[in-house]
Amino acid sequence: MEVSLTTPALLFPAISLLLLAYTNRFLTIAGLIRNLHQKYQDHPDTDIKAQISNLKKRVTLIKNMQLFGIASLLLCVVSMFAIYETWQTVGSIIFGISLVLLMISLVLSILEIQISVKALNIQLKNIEND
Repeated sequence: MEVSLTTPALLFPAISLLLLAYTNRFLTIAGLIRNLHQKYQDHPDTDIKAQISNLKKRVTLIKNMQLFGIASLLLCVVSMFAIYETWQTVGSIIFGISLVLLMISLVLSILEIQISVKALNIQLKNIEND
C-alpha cells in the first residue's frame, strides 16, 4: 500500500484534539490533588490519602498517554518528510509506527477511564451506605 503525503496529515486534527483532552484531564486531576492535599494537611484521613494515591496513578497514566500521543504526532511529521523526499517505504513504516503509538495512547486512556470510574463507584457506594 502506498501512503501519500496527505495520509499522515489526516491524523493531525485527531491527535491535536486528543492531546487537548488529555491536558484538560491532567489539569482537572492536578486541581483535585491540590484540594485533597490541603484537606489532608488540615485533617489527615486515610480515605483522602487513598484518593490522592488513586489520582497519582491517573496522573502517571495521563502523562504516558500524552507522551505516546506526542510521539505519534512527531512520527507523523517525520513520515510526511520521508514521503516528501520520496522515501515511500521508510515513510510508510514510520507512519505505521506512529499509528501503533497512537493506539497505545488510546489503550492507556481506556485504563485511565476505568480507574476513574472505579473511584467514582467507590465514592457513590459510600454515599449510598450513609
